[in-house]
Amino acid sequence: MALAFDEFGRPFIILKEQEQKTRLRGLDAQKANIAAGKAVARILRTSLGPKGMDKMLQSPDGEVTITNDGATILEQMDVDNQIAKLMVELSRSQDYEIGDGTTGVVVMAGSLLEQAEKLLERGIHPIRIAEGYEMASRIAFEHLENVSNKFEFDASNIEPLIQPCMTTLSSKIVNRCKRSLAEIAVKAVLAVADLERKDVNLDLIKVEGKVGGKLEDTELIYGIVVDKDMSHPQMPKQIEDAKIAILTCPFEPPKPKTKHKVDIDTVEKFQTLRQQEQKYFDDMVQKCKDVGATLVICQWGFDDEANHLLMHRNLPAVRWVGGVELELIAIATGGRIVPRFQELTPEKLGRAGLVRERAFGTTKDRMIYIEHCANSRAVTIFIRGGNKMMIEETKRSLHDALCVARNLIRNNSIVYGGGSAEISCSIAVEAAADKHPGVEQYAIRAFADALDAIPMALAENSGLQPIETLSAVKSQQIKENNHHYGIDCNDVGTNDMREQDVFETLIGKQQQILLATQVVKMILKIDDVISSSEY
Repeated sequence: MALAFDEFGRPFIILKEQEQKTRLRGLDAQKANIAAGKAVARILRTSLGPKGMDKMLQSPDGEVTITNDGATILEQMDVDNQIAKLMVELSRSQDYEIGDGTTGVVVMAGSLLEQAEKLLERGIHPIRIAEGYEMASRIAFEHLENVSNKFEFDASNIEPLIQPCMTTLSSKIVNRCKRSLAEIAVKAVLAVADLERKDVNLDLIKVEGKVGGKLEDTELIYGIVVDKDMSHPQMPKQIEDAKIAILTCPFEPPKPKTKHKVDIDTVEKFQTLRQQEQKYFDDMVQKCKDVGATLVICQWGFDDEANHLLMHRNLPAVRWVGGVELELIAIATGGRIVPRFQELTPEKLGRAGLVRERAFGTTKDRMIYIEHCANSRAVTIFIRGGNKMMIEETKRSLHDALCVARNLIRNNSIVYGGGSAEISCSIAVEAAADKHPGVEQYAIRAFADALDAIPMALAENSGLQPIETLSAVKSQQIKENNHHYGIDCNDVGTNDMREQDVFETLIGKQQQILLATQVVKMILKIDDVISSSEY
């Protein structure tokens, strides 16, 4: 693109390969961008809330994903439009920061764009709309602080943590076992949490799944589960008070780095070579025995001779264990990863109370459980389910629940769910709009209307009359000045979310409002779109 001037000094723009480019300017560009953002939000709108529908996505290689998680739906969708990609980024950033509320944040942004479109048609400048939205988001942010409640919990009283996790899981496909899964998620987070620093390292929680069994068989293991079996079928299947040598060096004779050739012209020479190799294996196994190891976990494989020797020397071994799993085993058992046999010492061994091999169903699937570890800061959630898609979706649902538990440990403030927080913010923003003279007042009112989109979508997805239900709940909140009234999605018979135990984290809600407003401001500020055409 270049700027030039004609003979009268009037500027004009020269576009390179002009005939192949399309260009949208001014209001047309904003409307096209808003339409793209609304299209993405419309897709996710139906999967909001406990009665939300799932989406089925097929990848180019034919793999099918069935999910309710907003971030996953948008990740898997092949989006071309740049503005739609911004919505995908928005959902992803909510997922990275909070882990939950990925659908709501996109629905919210879509609704803000819809309201902005009406204001643009009235001739209000987009920058004034953006400024009004910014003011309104600050009002909503502070109002959420005021209506939030603190949840007190400790290691013995975990019920306050379980309730918000159950709220998160109620909108997923696993909602029939939400109680047990929420308990598992909370116990897993508390096992790895540092409550003094209010910090949780979710990397220490490994989520493993195996097809078969039923969802109720999902369990929490205070230790590590490795999807491997003992290297020799006759090795012991259960070892108590195991001392574990964690090796990253292979059980085989060293291979010289240079090119070499060995001439063997007599049987004696061959025998000597074979004995030398056997001695080398013997020394390796003996080194492990000498330091007192009762189990060897190796990152690499070992050949049949080494396997046979290990079997005869009563030294059980597991081979081909991945690097990440090795690190988790080392953290859990308090061992050190040993790169060379010469460095093996008794202090570097990990300790576990019980190591057992467990078989599943009629298949030959076996897994190794390492439990009662010296340092139980690494845990595994082991999921069972009817099919692969169910297990993948349960993993995503549990990730959301783990993130909610982590957020509550970081900041134990909660707001009430079911759209009650949004309705309450909408009323507060509407009231505050009168105090702002000027054009921004329209934008602040539009923001209040946009906040109603989430309770409206909840009512719509639950099969209720959306406008009628929303206005009834709103008037109830204003009349009684009670911020707990929301949409009764599950037909319990009460609108009071405190009685229904529907809670959400405060930081999750605040983040939703801030992120949605930022993205909408960004979209509104674009007034010229130059794109190369398809051919």
